Amino acid sequence: VQLEESGGGSVQPGGSLRLSCVASGFTDSVNCVSWFRQSPGKAREGVARIDDDGTPQYRSSVKGRFTVSKDAAKNTLYLQMDDLKPEDTAMYYCAARKSGTCYILRPDAKNYYNYWGQGTQVTVSS
Repeated sequence: VQLEESGGGSVQPGGSLRLSCVASGFTDSVNCVSWFRQSPGKAREGVARIDDDGTPQYRSSVKGRFTVSKDAAKNTLYLQMDDLKPEDTAMYYCAARKSGTCYILRPDAKNYYNYWGQGTQVTVSS
């Protein structure tokens, strides 16, 4: 399974960006695809995910500002990020897990994922 993120960039506080993650390869072999991020000197943390039935899950710091969605026909996961703040500055990754619970909020959530993209940088600064 290959994952490719795009859509990152530099914006001012309050701005918006839309990230995309395209999955290719044996995508039927994965159970979930989720968004993570990592800032310099910090651990990689889960940001958002969406269930097969469309139910989203977010880390509390982005709830109400970020929206996760997917286009199954295009094997693409999206992350619409609005009202961006400097603390959102990070490398954003999508990750896929072959089976099991789709953790994103556990501190060790990243350890459960089998495939990772290269990441896309998001910088929020005035």
